Amino acid sequence: MHNFCCLPIADKTHEEEEEAQSRGSDPAHCIQAAQQCCGARMATDDVAQLADSLAKTGVEDGELSYKGQGRKLDDAQSVEEMVKEIQDFEGLQALRLEGNTVGVEAAQAIAKALETKSALKRCYWSDMFTGRLRSEIPPALNSLGDALMLAGARLTVLDLSDNAFGPDGVKGIENLLKSSTCYTLQELRLNNCGMGIGGGKILAAALIYNHKKSSAEGSPFSLKVFVAGRNRLENDGATALAQAFKLIGSMEEVHMPQNGINHAGVTALAEAMQHNPGLRILNLNDNTFTEKGAIAMAQALKHLRSIQVINFGDCLVRPEGAKAIAASVSEGLPILKELNLSYGEITEDAALVVAQAVKDKDQLEKLDLNGNCIGEDGCRALKVAMEAMNMSELLGSLSDDEGEPEDDDDDEDEDDDEEEDDDEEDVDEEEVEEEEEEEEEEEEEESTGNKFSTPQSAPRPPEVSSFLSFPSPDKLLKLGPTRALLIEQQVDVSDATKTAEAFLKIASVYKEDNNEVKNAVLDSIDGLLRKAFTSSSFQGYSFVSSLLVLLGLIKSEDKVKPVIVVPGHLQALEHVVRQDYFPKESVAVLEAFMSR
Repeated sequence: MHNFCCLPIADKTHEEEEEAQSRGSDPAHCIQAAQQCCGARMATDDVAQLADSLAKTGVEDGELSYKGQGRKLDDAQSVEEMVKEIQDFEGLQALRLEGNTVGVEAAQAIAKALETKSALKRCYWSDMFTGRLRSEIPPALNSLGDALMLAGARLTVLDLSDNAFGPDGVKGIENLLKSSTCYTLQELRLNNCGMGIGGGKILAAALIYNHKKSSAEGSPFSLKVFVAGRNRLENDGATALAQAFKLIGSMEEVHMPQNGINHAGVTALAEAMQHNPGLRILNLNDNTFTEKGAIAMAQALKHLRSIQVINFGDCLVRPEGAKAIAASVSEGLPILKELNLSYGEITEDAALVVAQAVKDKDQLEKLDLNGNCIGEDGCRALKVAMEAMNMSELLGSLSDDEGEPEDDDDDEDEDDDEEEDDDEEDVDEEEVEEEEEEEEEEEEEESTGNKFSTPQSAPRPPEVSSFLSFPSPDKLLKLGPTRALLIEQQVDVSDATKTAEAFLKIASVYKEDNNEVKNAVLDSIDGLLRKAFTSSSFQGYSFVSSLLVLLGLIKSEDKVKPVIVVPGHLQALEHVVRQDYFPKESVAVLEAFMSR
């Protein structure tokens, strides 16, 4: 039976209208009925229909690609055709599986086909486990890794980004990373995998082991590109990886944005970078340097004459930190192309010092000082200074400048922040002790949840309250690197309706063409919904019901006024349904209503 009562618009017969009215428009009834109506068909292709699947299988330069096809590969039968194509492909050098969802049995079948592919060099396996249980991922990765080792492959690229496999997933690739198959690895991409502190430590130990073993065999491990943004590595994870980088010494690109790292972890990374003289790109965006971390990083920059891109945006480098970085830029860095010190509480005098530091950088393409505390007069002075050096076109927008800081509050705020940093370090030490007693998956959650211990009954910080009342991209960015934690702490996730309302407010400011805003939105949404769906008291169906009511897709007896649907709502939903925390049955229900 069709559930016309659930639809915002429909051409109903008189009899159908009476039937709908007699049953009412209870959202819970609609949700359950929709799930029954969807049946097994939805479970097979719901995520694929919600996600964008445009890529076609293609063969080029030894590459076999199934990228973005949205296949749901559960067992050996579902991959028969793929296995045959892999077996028949002579000289296979690259295999793209990203944008599909691979179960344990399917991974084992694919692995069997890879056991003879000794020429394989590049594995593009990002976004490969959508909708899978976390317990399924390690055995799937182990099977694929064992096959590569058995084949005697020598990898140069391994991309497992956007798989959200947590610390257990890192264990699934641990043996592979330690093996001779990865002695030749040049690019390791693990962006947005939810590794946490525990996963970061396991990864660092594997890289160190690789380097020692490969060096003993006369072919030192020479990793060049490392990408691990949005992994909640925090200080301990970053410090462990810093030890690996220091030993490896061949890094050319390091991307670790949005990891909750403060000055202790930044200082460890700074020391490690000094031992990588070939470094070209350093991206630590949206971590918390403070002056201590910025000064340590400035010292490291003196040793990095090959660096071309420095992204310390949204890192709270502050005036003295900015001046220290400017001094290093002025003294060296001859081929610098981009310097990003945006959203760092930099004042007018510090901004002018930074401007003067880049005057002889012939290859400079962009200087980003937006979102600081330069003030209206300071912005004019900065523009005049850049014009005087014939570099005005290289200065980025200053439209989000915060204005001059309150002089009376500067010292007090600075002291408060330093105390907060020290408190965070103390909490991190306690978390390390907890990690030895808890499961790896719980480690990640506890290290994230305990870092900022705001009581549930505490009033909302004014910035969070302002954003949730009147959302805007600027307000979200101004919440700083801890925005996701602040929001999830202040929203009562035991209330499904409030959680749905908060989700839509955050999603409403999504901007596809602005990566900074886009990442801030998705990170905040992930934090909020992961906390909600992992809570034993959270009513998942109530959340989906409230969401559909607010989007105007079903009616409510409470006469709730729907929101104005904007592209950000749909973009955020497309992201959410790909995440491991979002239940499969809820995806099926959403697809049923969205398709109508």
